[in-house]
Amino acid sequence: MKRRDFLTTTGAAVAASLLASPLQAAVAGAPKTRLAMVGTGSRGNGFWGKRVLNEYGDIVEFVGLCDINPGRVEYAKKSIGVNCPTFTNFDEMLVKTKPDMVIVTTVDATHDQFIIKALEFGCNVLTEKPMTTDELKCQAILDAERRTGKKVIVGFNYRYATQVSKIKELLAANRVGQITSVDFHWYLNTYHGADYFRRWHGHRDKSGTLLVHKSTHHFDLLNWLIDSDPVEVSAYGSLDHYGKNNSFRGPNCRACGYREKCKFYYDITKNKEYMQLYVANEKYDGYIRDNCLWREEIDIFDKMAVQIKYANGVQVSYSLTTYSPYEGWTIAFNGRDGRIDSWEGIPWRQAEIVSQAELHAREMSQKKEATGLYDEIMVSDNFGKYELVKVPRVRAGHGGGDARLQDKIFRNPNMEDPYKHSAGTRDGAMSCLIGVAARKSIDENRIIRIEELTDIKPHPTRGII
Repeated sequence: MKRRDFLTTTGAAVAASLLASPLQAAVAGAPKTRLAMVGTGSRGNGFWGKRVLNEYGDIVEFVGLCDINPGRVEYAKKSIGVNCPTFTNFDEMLVKTKPDMVIVTTVDATHDQFIIKALEFGCNVLTEKPMTTDELKCQAILDAERRTGKKVIVGFNYRYATQVSKIKELLAANRVGQITSVDFHWYLNTYHGADYFRRWHGHRDKSGTLLVHKSTHHFDLLNWLIDSDPVEVSAYGSLDHYGKNNSFRGPNCRACGYREKCKFYYDITKNKEYMQLYVANEKYDGYIRDNCLWREEIDIFDKMAVQIKYANGVQVSYSLTTYSPYEGWTIAFNGRDGRIDSWEGIPWRQAEIVSQAELHAREMSQKKEATGLYDEIMVSDNFGKYELVKVPRVRAGHGGGDARLQDKIFRNPNMEDPYKHSAGTRDGAMSCLIGVAARKSIDENRIIRIEELTDIKPHPTRGII
């Protein structure tokens, strides 16, 4: 395929598209980049709001905040520390504030609406993952990017984490030869995993199921590390633990009569931020942050197993468990000359014992922790030696990935990126489409080909630009 045809077909060219960002103009004496954000829940408020202002306030400014909940957006304005107008109407915000870039951190199923409107208004877009929740919305985003000439950045922070970046380096160096298969298993504990079922994520019409909302993170890592595109997906999944799988349930944790009996009772009143951001503003839109995770209307899966075949012949076995006693993951790359194993959070493989109740909050924190410990990557040669590669451990901000991602977007879009950490619409599409295909495979009991879903054609090698 010719380069020009590829760019037209995919709207990707990540290396080129990100460098075309208006953030390039952030040089001495230049006007600040005008940011507007839609969606002021905890992720938008903290990571894309407060942290961006604190770290990059010299080169960016927020000109507008938007949310369907007027109380929440007003609280976010105070919490972030900005002095800009707030809106409950997105179109009005675009017209009145004329931003250079729009940050989208709304409910997943609505990402497409705001991405497309922002592109058509002439803005570049930065969206939280997943880019969207089904194939039709995905195609509409791809079409809008091509039509408008503006660009979408997808906030895949895990690519930038120090541990997985080292794995990428080893794979790029062909350390264990050609990769033939991958085993990847992710474990959410009974604190973090359960929390998805309290929130809007427990409804597939909002999150697309955790195969899209959560696993998109993991599928993007696979696509990036394997350096190829998925072609076929088959999956199994069911709801065996949460939702209807309990003998009792309440209206929400605060009003529950079973709080002494339920091991999953969550006291939101102990979280001052959530009380002000969510509870105080329930009257506007009815959103309950501490909903009952046993409610019968939950219709997503809580256990998932996925098989993925890649265009370069690599086969992947992936699973996601949402009620594990510990939080972590294991990954293994089987090569013709050896094997690479790595892991995070497996209790018996590390000296540091971490409270499972505090683990996710610690991971989301932007406070750097110099642990003095190491993450481990074991490289095993066929008929040869074992090499233990130690990577200095960073636990805050997704293994250090959050800060590196935002530096790339806001501080230095031109920074050297030999392993292509930056993610655009093609990356966003291919990652969410694996989740969409897995969901369809479970629902329809068949293998789903990626080519069925959008007009993107999978390629054996992603670095074809």
